[in-house]
Amino acid sequence: MISSQRFFPSPRASSARASSPRPLPGCAFGLLLLAACMLCACEESNDGSSKVNGSIHVLAGESPGAVETVNGNIDIDPDAAVTAAKTVNGAIRLGAHATADSLTTVNGGIRIDSAARVSGGADSVNGSITLGEAAQVGGSLENVNGAIDLSAAHVAGGIATVNGDIDVGARSRVERGILVKKADNAFIHFGQQVPRIVIGPGASVGGELRFEREVKLYVSDRATIGTVVGATAIRFSGDAPPG
Repeated sequence: MISSQRFFPSPRASSARASSPRPLPGCAFGLLLLAACMLCACEESNDGSSKVNGSIHVLAGESPGAVETVNGNIDIDPDAAVTAAKTVNGAIRLGAHATADSLTTVNGGIRIDSAARVSGGADSVNGSITLGEAAQVGGSLENVNGAIDLSAAHVAGGIATVNGDIDVGARSRVERGILVKKADNAFIHFGQQVPRIVIGPGASVGGELRFEREVKLYVSDRATIGTVVGATAIRFSGDAPPG
C-alpha cells in the first residue's frame, strides 16, 4: 500500500545503504490518507465488496477481488481468496489456508491464521498483528501501536513498529530485520511505553535489528539474529524470558 516508500530496502540496494539508518515513513498519515480515499470510493460502489458502514464476510469459493469498508470488520473464511482487504475502523481476519495480496487497516487488529498466505504486506496504525503457525507474509508487517506476534510463522519483508511489543515466537523466521522507530509526532508520544522485543527458541531474524528508541530486547540462547543496533540483547534460556 505504500510500496513507493517501504521500511526496508530492496535486496539490490541493501549493500549500498547498510550503513545508513532506514527511515520509517509516515505510516499513520499514509493510512489516514488512504482512509479518506476509501470513503470516496466506497460511497460510489454498489458491488457489495465495498461499503461505508458494515462488515464484510468472504466465503470460501468466492472471488470478490478487493474488499473494502470504512466502518466494519473484514472476515475472510478458511480457504478463501481476496486481493486487497482494506478497512478504516475494523479488524481483519484471514482464515486458515486463505490467501490475500495485502491487508490494511487504520484502527483495528489483523489476524492471519495458520497456513494463510499474504503475498504483500500487512499494515495497521492502531492495532495488533498476529500470525498463526505456518502463516506466511511475503512483504512487511508494519504498525505504530499494538503488539506483533508470530507463532512459527514466516515474514519475508521485515517488521517495523513505533510503540508496539514484538514477539517472534519459537521456530518463526523473519527476513530483512526489525526496526523500532523513534516517535516523531506528539500524539504518538502520548502514552508511549518501552517496547518489549522477544526472539524465541529456534527463531531467526536475518538482517539488522535497529532500535531508534529504548527497548527491552530478549533473545533466546537458541535463536539466531543479525546485527543489533541501538540496544543490548539479554539472552535467556527456556521457552520464554522472565516476566
